[in-house]
Amino acid sequence: MAYSETHRPQFHFTSKKNWLNDPNGLVYFDGEYHLFFQHNPKGLLWGNMTWGHAVSPDMIHWTQLEHALYPDELGTIFSGSAVIDWQNTSGLGEGDIPPMVVFYTSAGSNPVPFTQSIAFSNDRGRSWKKYQNNPILDNIVGENRDPKVLWDLESRQWLMALYLSESDYAIYGSENLLQWKPICQLELPGVSECPDLFQLPLDDNQNEKYWIYWGANGSYVVGILEKGNFTPETEVLQAEWGPNGFAAQTWSDIPKEDGRCLQISWMRGGKYPGMPFNQQMSFPVELSLKNTPDGIRLCRQPIQEISNLYLRNICKSDITILEGVPLIPPIKNELLDLSFTLDMGDAHTWTAKICGKDLVYQSNLHQLSFENTAVSIKLRKKNMYLRLLVDRTSLEIFLHEGEAAMSFCFLPEAANHVLEFQADGGDIYLRNLNIHTLRSIWI
Repeated sequence: MAYSETHRPQFHFTSKKNWLNDPNGLVYFDGEYHLFFQHNPKGLLWGNMTWGHAVSPDMIHWTQLEHALYPDELGTIFSGSAVIDWQNTSGLGEGDIPPMVVFYTSAGSNPVPFTQSIAFSNDRGRSWKKYQNNPILDNIVGENRDPKVLWDLESRQWLMALYLSESDYAIYGSENLLQWKPICQLELPGVSECPDLFQLPLDDNQNEKYWIYWGANGSYVVGILEKGNFTPETEVLQAEWGPNGFAAQTWSDIPKEDGRCLQISWMRGGKYPGMPFNQQMSFPVELSLKNTPDGIRLCRQPIQEISNLYLRNICKSDITILEGVPLIPPIKNELLDLSFTLDMGDAHTWTAKICGKDLVYQSNLHQLSFENTAVSIKLRKKNMYLRLLVDRTSLEIFLHEGEAAMSFCFLPEAANHVLEFQADGGDIYLRNLNIHTLRSIWI
């Protein structure tokens, strides 16, 4: 049965079949969240880049629609974004319905350069027309790509964040989505591809807001935006520490009454032997900006809608993991959302065996590791807050309420238990343990 295959993720989006990578064109309109994505409709490997398309009422339950954009004489269809042109500044709308406009890179082959193009829909994204005068932005340098467009209320103009080359990015401005002018350039050392640009209040203070310029590997800078000019106020910071989180993008046009900043990533590099599909998306997260002991940090947490998938809940105030005695929660479901505060006591090592794989914290190294990837973690008052999302082929870790995140794809090992905890060097204490088993989104 479709979507029930052995290695099919059960609460992460996957395409019905064939290759999938970057999320594109994230936009909300008329009760639907739209998720476009890089897709090869003809095979399991990368190539023939086309925009796939899915819609959801809640960012959890997805319905895949017909492909939106196919390659043309300007090239294959690389990554980009989408907006609702509420005032029809582009003139592409019909009647009283504002057009949905998508921006993408036309990835031409030599001698045709990489350029930026648009397409539009006047029927809620069900059919698409490419703009007759594409490209709307000629080649600037090399394989410049991945346009992320947004409306800047302060300067009353459209802005486009664009990747140029190496670690260089730019911002362009427009009054009508059709003609664009350069505003500024910036460098994000060690970062490339898939820019995003969004604004967040600091500690929910609507009177103190900052802009975040984001890159593909989960790095970002916090700064100020004035008339489209971005001025960084931090060094390059890291939000994603795992090997598989990449090319995240935020949704545009989220209603004011909602007010959240919402994001999803491609979980690259997964293995899905014998499956009709290849690759998966992350679970959507809500973004916030907080003052932390290390300074201002972007925080990411799973969206609250995940609670609609909860089947069974196990909630305990305090649990002791005795040294040398595995603690095995009474669960058999392979889909989990669990959170707890880890008090290491005098122990030197804590291990959570998840589907036969070891998630390990070593207090002497201040290091959390999984699948040959480690991140240094500073305890807060000798504790660490962890939240884990476990699907059939993935693990997403959120540390200290999302100040750092780690995304992993893996194939489970044979194991007697889905989950067990172990302590070495002393007893360990789990404070406020919450384990939620989840139902499949495909049922």
